Amino acid sequence: MGNRKVLIANRGEIACRIMHSCRQLGVSTVAVFSEADREAMHVQLADEAVFVGAAPARESYLRVDAILDAARRTGANAVHPGYGFLSENADFAAAVQDAGLIWIGPAPACIAAMGDKERARQIADAAGVPVLPGSRRFEPHDLDGLEEEARRLEYPLLVKAAAGGGGIGMRRVDRESDLHQAVQATQSMAAKAFGDGSVYLEHYVSSARHVEVQVFGYGDGSGVHLFDRDCSVQRRFQKVVEEAPAPGIPGEVRDVLYRSALSLVRAQKYSGAGTVEFVFDRHRERAWFLEMNTRIQVEHPVTELITGIDLVGWQLEQAFGSLQRVPQEAIRASGHAVECRLYAERPEKGFLPSPGPLEELRWPEESDGLRIDTGVREGDRVTPYYDPMIAKLAAWGVDRSAAIHRLERALAELKLSGLRTNAEFLRRVLGDDDFLQSRVDTGLAMAVLERYVTR
Repeated sequence: MGNRKVLIANRGEIACRIMHSCRQLGVSTVAVFSEADREAMHVQLADEAVFVGAAPARESYLRVDAILDAARRTGANAVHPGYGFLSENADFAAAVQDAGLIWIGPAPACIAAMGDKERARQIADAAGVPVLPGSRRFEPHDLDGLEEEARRLEYPLLVKAAAGGGGIGMRRVDRESDLHQAVQATQSMAAKAFGDGSVYLEHYVSSARHVEVQVFGYGDGSGVHLFDRDCSVQRRFQKVVEEAPAPGIPGEVRDVLYRSALSLVRAQKYSGAGTVEFVFDRHRERAWFLEMNTRIQVEHPVTELITGIDLVGWQLEQAFGSLQRVPQEAIRASGHAVECRLYAERPEKGFLPSPGPLEELRWPEESDGLRIDTGVREGDRVTPYYDPMIAKLAAWGVDRSAAIHRLERALAELKLSGLRTNAEFLRRVLGDDDFLQSRVDTGLAMAVLERYVTR
């Protein structure tokens, strides 16, 4: 790739993951770090590292000026945002490009369009993608017609941040008497998390599964899909177990998902890695568009395990003009992969974060069928400032049963002390009869938790 240098505008395991692909391609790396991360793993692995501010993210990892200054000072010519933080911030992407740097991601206009959930729904509908019934946008202090829209959509429903994602601030409402409180709470959370307090209502699908399609666009309206994933095992609307491919999806529904995802790629002339998310009603066997994430996903390892494709490597090669396009028919899936997110948290206390020292940390031995993505080592601390994820463990098998068994064994072999984790909870999910029989939906994790806490 010649003389290339990428600044990674992130931290933790995703920063380390991006560095792995950079090393494979001979690309130099620049890390940024906060006061809390001076000795962090991603800082040690980078070729260069630049301090960008105090521990709170808003004073470091969310500081566009500090990140761009770090790129200028180190001579970086490209920026990879990872996920979270500034990864879906269209203004940041534009600022990177205005500074004469390569933005490793889709065009700012695509990020803005898909980041506005109401607008994304309109684009999807125009592209012929089935869209779940929803309301107009309700700005802060503008609730005119709220009750009428809720009745039209029918209870239960979800209140969702129009500018957000990742389940942040999302609330389920089962009755009209709870509507205003849920809307106001979501608006407040959205304003803090995204700088935009607007929300919208969406019909809630019970017995729902969260199924998504990994896409990669070539920027000219063409692109490919890399099959699908199931991310239904969630706590607080955030994923904890993911797998590829999604089990038990009828072939005709899977075809609709792929066509729909690629129609969005065409409609936007999308460039790079992205994920089109759907809600699937497992009883009615119908799927509707939820949103599109314009970045690499946390759960991308399961797709890489079944396809053998380095998605981050593709991102880098595309950014530097060396990506060889791969036709759809050349992309094949083999076997099954399951991933779980290991968090420093207490499931029995409502998944309350549990920061602290990693006094002992011994990973199971990695192999061709087991992958561990982490940004911490023995002796490090999980701080209260950032997401408390310790690692992602992903296992591949010739079939779903083999992948689950390998992942269960890896969790059993894990040695970790000094703080509380969700490891035992994850083992209970993987061993749950409904999960083993592919009877998954977004309520499964909480059902397992109830049994786990009251055992």
